[in-house]
Amino acid sequence: MIIGALMQIIAQIIIVLFSIIIHEISHGYAALALGDKTAKYAGRLTLNPVKHIDIFGTIILPILLAVGTKGAFVFGWAKPVPYNPYNLSNQKWGDAIVAGAGPLSNIIIATLFSILMHAGISAGLVNQAFVDISVFVIAVNVALALFNLLPIPPLDGSKILFGILPYRYMHIRHSLERYGFFVLLGFIYFFGNYFFGYVVGPVIGLFL
Repeated sequence: MIIGALMQIIAQIIIVLFSIIIHEISHGYAALALGDKTAKYAGRLTLNPVKHIDIFGTIILPILLAVGTKGAFVFGWAKPVPYNPYNLSNQKWGDAIVAGAGPLSNIIIATLFSILMHAGISAGLVNQAFVDISVFVIAVNVALALFNLLPIPPLDGSKILFGILPYRYMHIRHSLERYGFFVLLGFIYFFGNYFFGYVVGPVIGLFL
């Protein structure tokens, strides 16, 4: 019983870890496609977890959440993949493209596991363990994608917003970047439950 619960927690942490890593790698590959090799030279275009680990966000927080919530909620982050926006071939939309690549990778992962799960169930080829893993992969990746799409710095959604924001509104960008971290903390504290319950939850339901 205890061993089974421990294995479940370990599996969930691994899924969260690689979902985050793929998210970050996607930023790097998008930048590389647009002409910036910063992430490549930094050795960050790899699935090797060692290259992406943030001690708190990648290790301590997911473990605390996995144990504290008994696997009901596991979240975290990795070290951001570096890129130089001035090296991007598309100066107008480059930042937005690089930022959007991360959430897009998570949506692709969720879509693939949704297809595999439903096809496997229909064909009678999968067991309950695979279904449970698929559900968790889908939930984690949808949550990562939607949370990162919030237009609050330093999340990806803010870079997408700034990419489409007319220049005359750049003062909004400066204000958001200055206070973005505190705005994000406030959003999580006051609206986090609503966001995950009424936005993320229903989208996960669509994949399931």
